[in-house]
Amino acid sequence: MEYALANIGVHLTRIGGTRLLAEEEEVDFFIHKLVKMPFKFLGQDVYLTTTHVCMLIVIAAILIFALVARHKIMNSEEIPGGFQNVLELAVEALSNFVNGSMGEHGKKYVNYVGTLILYIFLCNTSGLFGLRPPTADYGTTFCLAIITVTMIQYNNIKYNKFGAITSLFEPLPVLFPSNLIGEFSSLISLSLRLFGNILAGTVMIALYYNLLPVIATIAIPSFLHAYLDFFSGAIQAYVFTMLTMVFITQKIEG
Repeated sequence: MEYALANIGVHLTRIGGTRLLAEEEEVDFFIHKLVKMPFKFLGQDVYLTTTHVCMLIVIAAILIFALVARHKIMNSEEIPGGFQNVLELAVEALSNFVNGSMGEHGKKYVNYVGTLILYIFLCNTSGLFGLRPPTADYGTTFCLAIITVTMIQYNNIKYNKFGAITSLFEPLPVLFPSNLIGEFSSLISLSLRLFGNILAGTVMIALYYNLLPVIATIAIPSFLHAYLDFFSGAIQAYVFTMLTMVFITQKIEG
């Protein structure tokens, strides 16, 4: 899918004086194979791509931030500094956010939700730093959705016991197939919602830089990046984590 998207502008021609792509040109969506791995998966070649590199950069940024924050807190003076104050406010806001959504069950999910929203937000907004957002690849969002759905079903079985199975046959046994699909439909909805929105922003930015005159790419891109990368990225991170908390809470409370 990714490499097919890179060919959508191939047959565009010059219209109304606006510089469009000639047939021999392609829009660069920043999807590139970098290194071929010395092994195969299911008979297919495996490559290290720009997505993997950008993902590692995001993870490294989170780890560095966590280590710096831990060092500041562990070696803090009696009067905390500005960085520690901001950090404590962020942790308190996160705790209130999770507890407000999940109630008494939220305490043990604060760390997971905090990590999830920070990771998705940084992935979504990495385009501001010239990276290709890892969440613009369905493989990334699908794996995130798998983790969420696994937690949902784990809590379903843990708190509802055998009722997790019998509920699939309610109110009529004939509805079992549709109930079963409904249990796992969140896997598709969560992954596709995040993937589609971030990919759309990536495609629009790439088209903007490749199809318009150079002078236009100097004046306006800050507004596009502010919306497509930052605002939309923040909204999608919030939506994904909020739905995660809602689905888990529903299973816990039966």
